[in-house]
Amino acid sequence: MQYHAFIIKYAEIGVKGKNRYIFEDALVKQIERVLKGCDGTFEISKVAGRIYIEADGFDFNETVDHLKTVFGITGICPAVTIKRDGNNQLPDIDGMAKAVIDFIDGVYPDKNKTFKVKVRRVDKSYPMDSMELGAELGSRILGAFSQMKVDVHNPEILLNVEVREKLNIFSEIIPGPGGMPIGTAGKAMLLLSGGIDSPVAGYMVAKRGVEIEAVYFNAPPYTSEKAKQKVVDLAGVIAKFTGKVKLHVINFTDIQMYIYEKCPHDELTIIMRRYMMKIADIIAGKSGCMGLITGESIGQVASQTMQSLMCTGEVVTDMPVYRPLIAFDKQDIVDISLKIDAYETSILPYEDCCTIFVAKHPVTKPRLDIIKKHEENLFEKIDELMETALETDEIIEITK
Repeated sequence: MQYHAFIIKYAEIGVKGKNRYIFEDALVKQIERVLKGCDGTFEISKVAGRIYIEADGFDFNETVDHLKTVFGITGICPAVTIKRDGNNQLPDIDGMAKAVIDFIDGVYPDKNKTFKVKVRRVDKSYPMDSMELGAELGSRILGAFSQMKVDVHNPEILLNVEVREKLNIFSEIIPGPGGMPIGTAGKAMLLLSGGIDSPVAGYMVAKRGVEIEAVYFNAPPYTSEKAKQKVVDLAGVIAKFTGKVKLHVINFTDIQMYIYEKCPHDELTIIMRRYMMKIADIIAGKSGCMGLITGESIGQVASQTMQSLMCTGEVVTDMPVYRPLIAFDKQDIVDISLKIDAYETSILPYEDCCTIFVAKHPVTKPRLDIIKKHEENLFEKIDELMETALETDEIIEITK
């Protein structure tokens, strides 16, 4: 069967009231973006609560794979659509029945299946109502294919026929990622490491329509170029869904070494993360971001106990910290990492600065007053080191 159209379904966008067109337009823009990477020609139209993609000369699997990366899409329906004729008329019942029979014949070589016809008559001027159309089309199908049987409760084929501004025929709804279109909810800064959690956190916030920038804290010579490239590749995983990610690479070595020299070793991770958050906060503010994103989950490691999270989050004063994985089990996070094709990159054995300088026996219940007291040991040079680190900001633009 050579489909020539896709009908795009969405969910939350449909309840946006007077602002609905803004979200629909953003969704169309994202669809246009991903289809630029596909062979074929595509014409996208938005008509009365439907987004249509008329397609020609395209690869079906490639096109569907690209559409499955567009946040906001809940369903991708490969379809046959029939436009109105020169008199603005849809096909009569004979023409409609022929189109339905041709559709089944092309899509399902094996006719030994059960089916149900579901008609939605949006155009109330059509002379037959939905019940009459469904019964007549079902009868015509049984007449054309003796092997097929009707099952209204659990059919193998659910044939959807929509009488709208066009006649739409489809039987498959391929799940999309859901969420909201990118660009409808501001921008946030992701603290991106080379682990499993942070790319998943970035993906989840992006799914709500948020543009993503990211910051990575590099620690040469203790971390390698391969570790940096791993993070670039993980940013690319997110960019597959968002279209682009601006990645800031900050040289953090001198700050880490200074903390290592001046502060108790069981507090290294907490104090180090506090300064990462401070730097990320500064970069985010300059970039017009409206929040920070981390991959933290309560209790997963010593630096993610409730007490630790309170200490690290306390340094951020200008914007909220979003922690979408906060109540997830590790397996929940791994499952999403696998789904978005980030896992195999995340587990590559190239260590980041957090793992290189981890304490042997980190404090699990840090007290903020004590942490601040020990940070006084850094006051002589830490401001200068932070300014120097910010000057090393290497910006890598990643587009997909």
